[in-house]
Amino acid sequence: MKYKIILAVIFVFFLVSRIYKIADIPKSVYWDEASIGYNAYSITTDFRDEWGKKFPLHFRAFGEFKLPVYIYSTAILVKMIGLNEYAVRLPAVLYSLGTLIVVYLLMKRITKNESISILSVFILTLSPWLFIFSRTGYEATSGLFFFMLGIYIFIFNPAKKWLFLIGTLSLIASMYSYTSYRIIVPLTLLGTGLIYLKSEFKKNIIVLVLSFIIFVISIIPIARLFIYDAGFGRASSFALIPGFQQVYDLAGKPHLQITFNRNGNINWWHNVSLIGSNYLSHFSPNFLFLKGDSNPRSQIPGHGQLYLFDIPFLILGLIAIIKSKKALFYLPLILLILSPIPASLTNESPHALRTLLAAPQFAIISAMGIVFLTDKFKKYSVIILCVVVICYCLSFEQYAFDFLTKYPNESASDWQYQYKEIFTNVSGNKPQTGGKVTDKYGQPYIFALYYLKYPPEKFRSEVQYNPVNNWGFSTVKSFNGFVFTDK
Repeated sequence: MKYKIILAVIFVFFLVSRIYKIADIPKSVYWDEASIGYNAYSITTDFRDEWGKKFPLHFRAFGEFKLPVYIYSTAILVKMIGLNEYAVRLPAVLYSLGTLIVVYLLMKRITKNESISILSVFILTLSPWLFIFSRTGYEATSGLFFFMLGIYIFIFNPAKKWLFLIGTLSLIASMYSYTSYRIIVPLTLLGTGLIYLKSEFKKNIIVLVLSFIIFVISIIPIARLFIYDAGFGRASSFALIPGFQQVYDLAGKPHLQITFNRNGNINWWHNVSLIGSNYLSHFSPNFLFLKGDSNPRSQIPGHGQLYLFDIPFLILGLIAIIKSKKALFYLPLILLILSPIPASLTNESPHALRTLLAAPQFAIISAMGIVFLTDKFKKYSVIILCVVVICYCLSFEQYAFDFLTKYPNESASDWQYQYKEIFTNVSGNKPQTGGKVTDKYGQPYIFALYYLKYPPEKFRSEVQYNPVNNWGFSTVKSFNGFVFTDK
């Protein structure tokens, strides 16, 4: 009973810490949040996105193609409470809460240890890595939830072979939540599929074949996106694609263009070493414990992704995993190893958002280390636990204080607050309802649509577009008296 009470207290604290001032901090929505919110709003009006496509599986947005799970989740809240910051950001809170629940159930299933399970949830709740992402409209939170849920379903009861199919569906949902899982999920399914196949071939073959067929069907829209639409529009961000790009005609129709050096002078060793360097950067002390992600939207400047005193517990956790001699104890370590792979293939590394999967794994390993320590010194276990809990709470208090007092103003420009001032009366001036607007800070048209709650059908009938550039971004030139320009 006491464990349930402790768990309930942690969940309540998580909700309070995430919902408190969620509409005010950060001070405005970022362009991705505005796009998610407005496309969700558009879906609620006539089931079409801003481009007029009905029930899309990929939302064209600015040409980078947002995924559907978070947008449709947001649409439910938009329908209930209207288009606002709460509707855009609350899904991240709920998905992150779901991740906490899954982490608890997963560790209870693996370790049969209530202390490790609850400590994992406690540490993840206070984790700097998860904090900002779990209270802003990031699609990665839904991807993390469905991925962890799929993993839990796989190991819940291996004797129930049909659970593999259900787990596969959950992993497919993660692929349609966030792009990173389109790389991690196939690797995960391959590994788990081989385990199931090896264990009882005849009993599992039907469900494995069915799962494989469903998975193949699920990647058809993804393949079509890459081949027939602008899926390769930002391929130049990948370190292993030095000469593979997609160009566009004036109508925005994409054409693949291969520009590999036919003389064979591509420096493949450089590309491979770059990926290796990117991968290792996610485990650097500077990223993990000192400065964190350099993007202010992903981390408070001056704070690492983890706390410094996580270090001894992570080391002890690794020792505990090795000493356990149990295969499932290695699961968080395996997932941690997998987590940086998608970000390592791009030029932006280290990248906290693309490696969000690492956050619960670090929390779990730290929890294992703490319990390993208390088991070694059982006489002082209560004192050790009290000291650990107090240290985590004090560290989070400082982190939260900086977030509430310093972060809003310091990061305002990074969250494109200027557009909120233009299109609302936040500055005391009359909201802009027409005229020339600079696109210096991003995609200004989406902020006009979002803050003015502009009717989607009317927007589609009025909008004029600029030629689509080689990055695949579809910039709006004008609508309803607004002209968007860099001049």
